[in-house]
Amino acid sequence: MRKSVVLITGVNGEIGHGLVRALARKGVDNIIGIDLKGVDDFIQERTQDCLVGNILDRNLLERLNAQYEIEAIYHMAALLSTRAEFSPVIAHEVNVDGTLNLLDLAMEQAQSRGKPVKFFFPSSIAVYGLSSLEEKSSAGAPGEDDHRHPQTMYGCNKLYCENLGNYYGHYFKRLSAKDSGGLVDFRAIRFPGIISAHTLPAGGTSDFAPEILHAAAKGEQYSCFVREDARIPFMTMADAIHAIQLLMAAPQKALSQGVYNVRAFNPSAGEFLEKVREYYPDAKIDFVINDNRQSIIDSWPEDIDDNKARQDWGWAEVHDLEKAFSEYLIPEIRSRYEQS
Repeated sequence: MRKSVVLITGVNGEIGHGLVRALARKGVDNIIGIDLKGVDDFIQERTQDCLVGNILDRNLLERLNAQYEIEAIYHMAALLSTRAEFSPVIAHEVNVDGTLNLLDLAMEQAQSRGKPVKFFFPSSIAVYGLSSLEEKSSAGAPGEDDHRHPQTMYGCNKLYCENLGNYYGHYFKRLSAKDSGGLVDFRAIRFPGIISAHTLPAGGTSDFAPEILHAAAKGEQYSCFVREDARIPFMTMADAIHAIQLLMAAPQKALSQGVYNVRAFNPSAGEFLEKVREYYPDAKIDFVINDNRQSIIDSWPEDIDDNKARQDWGWAEVHDLEKAFSEYLIPEIRSRYEQS
């Protein structure tokens, strides 16, 4: 018999690390990981196996399909927003074709198992697109169905994949004789900027906030690429992982939709720096605006409405801005850099 496993793509990334840590704490010991490069010792010690490979490699996925019975897929592999703007065609291949391959794997597994496969997809506030600062101000905190006019390749990819997930979950091959509706249990969270104490930023447009914090902790000079008044929602990595676990544990009948917003706090870049300087008063941070990257931040809402997640599956952030620093970021980051 095939061994039952949980598959995590992009396992060596920021969310991948957090997810492996959380699942291991819950006693999950049947994790299979995929990443483009070899994983670090932390991941290696907490997974059954980690494959070095590409989610575009269908032969690799076919081997997984033959060898394992996959009960859940956490699809974290992606080309992030900043890099996607430099390589939009490659971004589309990785972010869309890769997701399609994983959804196909989930469907094949569900059909062979005869029961649904849960599929988690991390979406992004990049799916939103606001045309001006005036529209951003008037939009306030849009819900899941508002202002979905992305202005980046990453945002376009994420929005399309949300729709792909909905198709695989409810309408797959609807003209065929066999009904496949419900075999892929697709669940997505539209994340704001995420701030991690454990891993360094990896190329996201919202990474100006964690870059400020980590530079200050290391005593390094950093030039923030957005204006001091630039404002988007954020959350800690710990809360992002908490949200994933809550959503994946929720009974399917409790979910009124497949894609949910979550958020925790939304300081401006200047306000975030003020908070950092409470702990690192000598932080060498200035603001040198990159107009193109600033324009992307300006197209994203200053906050988002996450009431559906709160109502349907009990989402509630652990860390507001104050607790994010005092209970999570500062203790972990001080420990990290004092040991290095």
